[in-house]
Amino acid sequence: MKRNLFITFEGPEGAGKSTVLQKIVERLQAQNINVLSTREPGGIEIAEKIREVILDPSHTAMNERTEALLYAAARSQHFFEKVQPALLSGQVVVCDRFIDSSLAYQGYARGIGIDEVLSINEFAIGKRLPDLTILFDIEPAVGLSRIQAHSSREVNRLDVESLAFHEKVREGYHLVVKRYPNRIKVINADQTLEKVVDDVWDILAKVLIEKK
Repeated sequence: MKRNLFITFEGPEGAGKSTVLQKIVERLQAQNINVLSTREPGGIEIAEKIREVILDPSHTAMNERTEALLYAAARSQHFFEKVQPALLSGQVVVCDRFIDSSLAYQGYARGIGIDEVLSINEFAIGKRLPDLTILFDIEPAVGLSRIQAHSSREVNRLDVESLAFHEKVREGYHLVVKRYPNRIKVINADQTLEKVVDDVWDILAKVLIEKK
């Protein structure tokens, strides 16, 4: 298996990617693969503090460009402090969200422009894209209903956006897929948890074999 493989999980709110990520990490560990699990925005102290600012439901006055810059700032610190050192040490890194979230949410759904947000992030982290991205695709209405059904889940500023906004996020993700078809693999997240986990594992297994 190739060392320093960078894998990211993407998807709209309520897609279940965080739950699946944990189960995938457990499978990797069961095969004695040295894996680091992390998330965005957050993952390290500075980025977690930025996360609190970005996702605070009371910060409704936040300008979309401010939002995009805060995400890029958190990503930069997280990448250089945690992700890059892990990759250099030979670990497989599995990250809950990365640059594609910004392209879909701020670039497309917020209307800033995918190229503009890509430029901000290339400054923040260089041009290091993931080796593999799994996109959990689901109808926004279904994802939001999942959030409402699980009171224990963190409810953030993006969760309370309109359905129309979340539909644009999904459109944005599909545009990003067209841009990076070899890197991003789409799975149907509107299935049982077990089926989604198996589908993700099938994709990962092929990549791990190819990278040996």
